[in-house]
Amino acid sequence: MSDTTEKPAPERPVVEVNPGVYKRLTTGLGGFTLAMACCLVLVGAIYLITPRSDKEVLPTVDYSGQLLAMRSGAPFTPYAPQGLPSTWRPTSSRVDGLGLKGRPVAWHLGFVTPSDQYAAVEQSNENAGAYVPRMTNSKTPTGSRTVAGATWQTYHRKDKKANSLARTLPGGVSIVVTGTASYDELAVLAAALKPQPRT
Repeated sequence: MSDTTEKPAPERPVVEVNPGVYKRLTTGLGGFTLAMACCLVLVGAIYLITPRSDKEVLPTVDYSGQLLAMRSGAPFTPYAPQGLPSTWRPTSSRVDGLGLKGRPVAWHLGFVTPSDQYAAVEQSNENAGAYVPRMTNSKTPTGSRTVAGATWQTYHRKDKKANSLARTLPGGVSIVVTGTASYDELAVLAAALKPQPRT
């Protein structure tokens, strides 16, 4: 007959702490300061080992809904990019004034470019004399540039690091391609813009 009596677990060593030290560590300002210091050290260690990026990542948007709304309801034929490479990422789209009588209609479409800069297409039937300077952040063009057979006025705002290409169509609709992107990248976006007839 086997002995089934359980063996007692080995006792843990007892560390004796001087009563004065124990009191100093667990009570009063000294104990609080020590606890806070330990917490700060732990938080600092977690912060240092946690991977992070300071770069802001903008979400990719689907602007097909706004394009459809513009094609079906705008009082002018909107322009939208066709054939842009996938390295051009749409990050914002906004329609204003649609369905409101007496108000101009405007469509904003923003992109992150292949060089990680910002470029936007702004278009509206608002009076060009007010709309173009507001979108380009400048009243005076710096020159002109031919893109895909069309002449665009160039604008530059040094303090905002903004470049712009702008043209006003015969019907009075203005299109502005603007952003921190270079003129060459803006020209790629401008060349991709194609009229989108009413559906």
